[in-house]
Amino acid sequence: MDVNQLPTTAVLSDYVTVCELDGIKVLRVIHPKATASISLFGAHVLSFQPSGKKDVIWMSEKADFSGNKAIRGGVPVCWPWFGKAAEPSHGFARSSEWTLNEHRENEQGVIISLTLKDSANTRDIWPHAFNAEIIMEVGDTLKISLVSTNTGDTPMLIGGALHTYLNIGDITKTTVSQLGNEFIAAGVRHPSAGNTGFDQEVDRIYTHSDETVMVEDLGFQRRLAVTNQGHNAVVVWNPWKDLSISMGDMADNSYETMVCVESAVHDRSVTLEPGQTHTLSTVISCQ
Repeated sequence: MDVNQLPTTAVLSDYVTVCELDGIKVLRVIHPKATASISLFGAHVLSFQPSGKKDVIWMSEKADFSGNKAIRGGVPVCWPWFGKAAEPSHGFARSSEWTLNEHRENEQGVIISLTLKDSANTRDIWPHAFNAEIIMEVGDTLKISLVSTNTGDTPMLIGGALHTYLNIGDITKTTVSQLGNEFIAAGVRHPSAGNTGFDQEVDRIYTHSDETVMVEDLGFQRRLAVTNQGHNAVVVWNPWKDLSISMGDMADNSYETMVCVESAVHDRSVTLEPGQTHTLSTVISCQ
């Protein structure tokens, strides 16, 4: 995504402007260290490109930016649950309008904070009082932190994921490693060699991965490091051909240039007592 082409509606600082993309508002970051774009709809990172390097984040050429449905590609925020643990699938955060809390910058990059609080709409779906904050740190690396706080008076169970779509040169020349000795696929546990290549659909929840997972991207002759904290799983996903064809917001060949490597809290396994906070984070670097 070329963030420079989006029409500017407001200037927030030397490095941050507000733009419009179809039906959504986008924060555009243009800094000597990197460029990025972040949608207020879903608190969704749409692009991240370190200076002098290729895009790190993949975005579907058929993504819907109307604000009426979740955006395909980028880094969707799955919260307060991941997958089909409840309705809607992947939670309501990725299809909610977030509020700009603050932005600040220095020579090393830009930090943007967005917040989402409970409302009548969220309580119809999930009966809890909460404050969710997404903190994006854009520089030589991209760090995304999802901070969940229970502002109510009863415990709440949460899950979630930072559903990162990585931009790669060729899925058949890509390997993800340091994934640990076990994964779950279709609800069944399997032993793992700790790495995977791709020659078919892959949808796996790795439960014992290293803190840093490596993506060997031979198509672009680079390595991507994904470092996660506050998680209990790493999800690796590529839809392969048939599923790509079946998705209206993906091109038929989309699977060839993307892979998801996600920092996740599986099975709503975090309990937050009143006043407690949990942070799920991922840091993406290009080597």
